[in-house]
Amino acid sequence: MAGRKQPNPIDIHVGSRLKLRRTMMGMTQEKLGDSLGVTFQQVQKYEKGTNRIGASRLQEISEILEAPVSFFFEDASPLALNKAEPRESAGFADDGAPGFLLPGETTGEALELAKAFSRIRDPRVRRRVIDLVETLADARG
Repeated sequence: MAGRKQPNPIDIHVGSRLKLRRTMMGMTQEKLGDSLGVTFQQVQKYEKGTNRIGASRLQEISEILEAPVSFFFEDASPLALNKAEPRESAGFADDGAPGFLLPGETTGEALELAKAFSRIRDPRVRRRVIDLVETLADARG
């Protein structure tokens, strides 16, 4: 018996970003599914990367979740992008601020940080928060 085809790493990444954004907005899979005209099970498959999200559907999701389409590709690893050269991704705003990577299984603390960070409107303040967090993460105690 042939093994099941594994999801493409980009589909998994886009799905995890979908889940992150949906969760940040406090939206259930059922509510997102209703907005898209699909079942919550279909949303689950999108989030796991089991079912690929088409371009028009991704555009619709980005409008519902109030995030640019590029948000769903932020922080994708170069290996997932067919070993493309790494590049800096945009942050929550389209101001060129670097994005940040959350663990695959988002912890409660990481989600709290992401929610709070997304409420910061001033790009200079966002940059300083990123610098602070990176400094603290690099500190060896």
